[in-house]
Amino acid sequence: MKTAFFLLLAVISSLDSIWRWRQSAFHLGTFLMYCITAALWIYTFFHKPIDLWCSSGVGRIFKIILWIGVGITVVLMAFLHWSGSRVPPDGTEKAIIVLGASVKNNAVSPVLAYRLDAAYDYAIQNPESLIVVSGGQGADETIPEAQAMAEYLIQKGIPSRRILKEDKSQSTQENFLFSKELLSQNGVASADPIVFVTNRFHCYRAEGYAKRAGFENVRCIPAAIGPRSVLPSYLREVFAVLYFWCFA
Repeated sequence: MKTAFFLLLAVISSLDSIWRWRQSAFHLGTFLMYCITAALWIYTFFHKPIDLWCSSGVGRIFKIILWIGVGITVVLMAFLHWSGSRVPPDGTEKAIIVLGASVKNNAVSPVLAYRLDAAYDYAIQNPESLIVVSGGQGADETIPEAQAMAEYLIQKGIPSRRILKEDKSQSTQENFLFSKELLSQNGVASADPIVFVTNRFHCYRAEGYAKRAGFENVRCIPAAIGPRSVLPSYLREVFAVLYFWCFA
């Protein structure tokens, strides 16, 4: 029964991994999903000797450390989810900063489309707010993310005069540093209220970088995310937040 259960999990995980390999960009989150798939296959066929090894000595210590790590990861994922709605906008924001994500074949990715749709909804309700689309050009991208983002919003009906393109940044930290400079050139001070848009899992770290860049009154709009992207995105962000706390 145990073998059959883990075999089923391994098959499902393998099908998911094949889909990610064909459809999704490679990053730490997808790598971790591949690792989970490999671990499920290994445990399916070798669970008896693995269980025996984990029952005493070094194996037992390893098992305890592993479960502690899993517990910490789950707690951090829950914290990141909660943080996404901790500082909502109130409609007084003078600018919206939309953080970039991958662009493929000159079109925004599904993750980025969620962000832009959320920004669009806010922009329609707050027509006086400037919109900064922030994202440079990655090595595998043919145009800057900011350009694709601006075109997406214009196609949805946002006037081009409301949109400022920040197309040099290569990280979340640079998104805010360069956007702050662009906004200051257009009459928005660091003390003015602004709101940034990113996916819920990313809000906590993005808020930290926004404050480090000098924004004093910052709020967040948490955009949705596709079901298939939830687990790899949150797993990747856990490691990104740990790095942010320790080294950034």
